Amino acid sequence: MAIDINNESGTDVDEEALLDVARFALDRMRIHPLSELSVIVVDEEAMAALHVQWMDEPGPTDVMSFPMDELRPGKEDEEPPQGLLGDIVLCPEVAAKQGAANGHSMDAELQLLTVHGVLHVLGYDHEDPEEEREMFGLQKRILDDWRAARGETGPSPAPTTR
Repeated sequence: MAIDINNESGTDVDEEALLDVARFALDRMRIHPLSELSVIVVDEEAMAALHVQWMDEPGPTDVMSFPMDELRPGKEDEEPPQGLLGDIVLCPEVAAKQGAANGHSMDAELQLLTVHGVLHVLGYDHEDPEEEREMFGLQKRILDDWRAARGETGPSPAPTTR
């Protein structure tokens, strides 16, 4: 899996954990191992500009996803297609505020947001209650399994992205 992490934010983040959780999520979703994903970490000003440009909403947000080849999760009995997954853009300053408000670290929030972004580039959404239950449930299972594989205990952070 080719995953590029580009930290343009000026904030120290655990890039290795972001890479690891993204790879874990993509493996869990049966994405072809030669597919490509880009994770970009930006400051609040850059995120606010993207948020206005692409969503027509003011201010920074926590995560934005830009799918490319519209790859979908693979099925057990078929070879998944290879392609460009797209870009996930994270804002550590927003993640730090959300994490603090919910009793966990900025890095834990960024890990959650990375999985959230992966699911978005794979076509998941949370526009209606049923979609939200499906996406957030899958997000929680992936995070819990990833944390367990790393030997971490305790519950994963609750979803804060809406």
